[in-house]
Amino acid sequence: MSCVQAESVLKKIVRKIGQECAARGQTVSETLVVFMVKAVVLDPRNDFNVDQTLTKKDVQNLIQLCVTRLLDTTNPSLSTIKMQVYFDMNYANRAELLSEQHRVLEGRLAPVVRDITASHPRVQEIESVYQTIISYVLLSSGLGSPTDIEVVREVTAGLQSVFPQREMITFISLNKKNKEQQLKNLAKLVTGIRLYNKECGKGGSSIDDLPAILNESIPSATQTVDERLNTCHRLAHQYTALLESMQEDQHRYTQLSSYKLKEALFNVRQYEAFLCILLSDAITSAQEVEKMNAQFAGTMEQLKNTVQNKVSIDTKEVFPLFVALSNLWSGFQNEILLLNFLTNMTNNLQQFSEIQSQLFPEEVLTSLLEGVTVKSDEERIRETMGTRVNVSDFKNQEWLFPETTDNFDQLRIQYHGFCAHAIGVKGLTLPGNPAIGILKHKERCYVFSSKEAAYVFAQDPDKFIQLNVEKAKEHAELILLLELNHQFEYLAPYKQDRNAGKYLMKPTTKCDSSTQTDTHILPPTIVTSYEWNEWELRRKAIKLANLRRKLTHAMQTDLSHMRRDNSTQVYLPKDVSTQTKRDNSSNVPRPQIFLEGLRGGSSPTTHMVKVDLTRPADE
Repeated sequence: MSCVQAESVLKKIVRKIGQECAARGQTVSETLVVFMVKAVVLDPRNDFNVDQTLTKKDVQNLIQLCVTRLLDTTNPSLSTIKMQVYFDMNYANRAELLSEQHRVLEGRLAPVVRDITASHPRVQEIESVYQTIISYVLLSSGLGSPTDIEVVREVTAGLQSVFPQREMITFISLNKKNKEQQLKNLAKLVTGIRLYNKECGKGGSSIDDLPAILNESIPSATQTVDERLNTCHRLAHQYTALLESMQEDQHRYTQLSSYKLKEALFNVRQYEAFLCILLSDAITSAQEVEKMNAQFAGTMEQLKNTVQNKVSIDTKEVFPLFVALSNLWSGFQNEILLLNFLTNMTNNLQQFSEIQSQLFPEEVLTSLLEGVTVKSDEERIRETMGTRVNVSDFKNQEWLFPETTDNFDQLRIQYHGFCAHAIGVKGLTLPGNPAIGILKHKERCYVFSSKEAAYVFAQDPDKFIQLNVEKAKEHAELILLLELNHQFEYLAPYKQDRNAGKYLMKPTTKCDSSTQTDTHILPPTIVTSYEWNEWELRRKAIKLANLRRKLTHAMQTDLSHMRRDNSTQVYLPKDVSTQTKRDNSSNVPRPQIFLEGLRGGSSPTTHMVKVDLTRPADE
């Protein structure tokens, strides 16, 4: 059967199962049905061969099994799978959620931005465009309702203080990209002005005090998650103690189904893992809010000191502060969004763990645990802190320890940090203790709950890894819980492990070592023709270029022409002289004329005589 045909058959089966469940009053999502179909086919107890084409009888049997499992409301396994599907389809980390929120906000503002930037209004229409800009500033800030007259007046006053209507002519002449950028800047400036006025008591009555709300809500949300997480810890410890007691004495709890108890344990462990993710996000939000509170207070104080009742203020000083206030306030709005998301996720996950109280009420658990020692995960780890694997007992196994591995705390541990031996052998999710030693097998790291379990697993790791895979086939919810997506890629109907890129660091083993090398183990490779001087290289280049104008002569004699080739190359002699400078000078006689009789004489008839006294040039 081709892939296209198999996909078509699968769609028909999924559609039929959905119709059967709907007819019995149970609405199920397509994602859940697809996962259930593949989980039922994978379960070895159902005798389906995934390598062969399903017959008509097999299809009917598959549909019936899937419908039965999907309608079994007392099945903890189904609740766990529903929880996993819900979390995977709805959870988003901080970056994904804020990016989606930003995209939605831009989509809402797109028509308003288009009306402002795409139009070329006439003079009489400028006022209408200015009112549209006011609406954009108000909607983008999210501070107040557009139907509140007081809010509109406050936004209008803030916009006129930084962007008077007379500047609309210049704004209209800008291109679309510059218009959009200026709109964003104006929105931030007006938002910062409104926040400053609220701080000074001159407006902002419709602006909620987000820092105060967050300072009150985040601890409450964190406490709620923490309380439910403690309940998960308690139930997981109790279920584990009961299962261990049943394995020691199988006749003690005849009325209790170990299979149901294991499914309940897996449900609690999965709920615990999701709550840890939400708690980590809540703690991150608390840290971000604390940092933004300090920055907001500092920026507001700096703005007050800059203004200080001045009549005129340089915009280069205050505008960046207004923008900074607006950006910080946007951060507070983002944290409100994240907090609401985490609260909703926490509340919605609660429904998938309600089956615990139905199957094992508090009074029933109390009676079953009489005489049973319940150990917490921390107590189990403390009990094994003094034990460690002896590396010398293993020849071909690589063990990692804190003092010999550089990034020990950042290694990605298989099976979500649970003991790799207890899962397949006992069907228990016991916490692994990395201090015992981390086994690195085929580039994957495994931890164990005890030294004995580590020794047994290390004797044949592939055998126990396959046992864990078979256990996951029986309990499909273990695929996501134990992060086995790489071994069941064809089974996962939804997104792969979100934390796959979180711990990608490879272990760096540290050890004391020393090396010594021989001196000159290789023959010298000195290049005699190497020149570091650029001018020497130029001289050689000129010399080689001159060879193009030279002649090469060769001759042979009758006695030597059968012996070897002789060749001679010479530079032809040439007589060349140059003169670059010559000193020379010339001088001519200075003209001298003598006039006799200028002063008169004794005789009135004396005439003036002109005598040339200039010396000859050839003298």
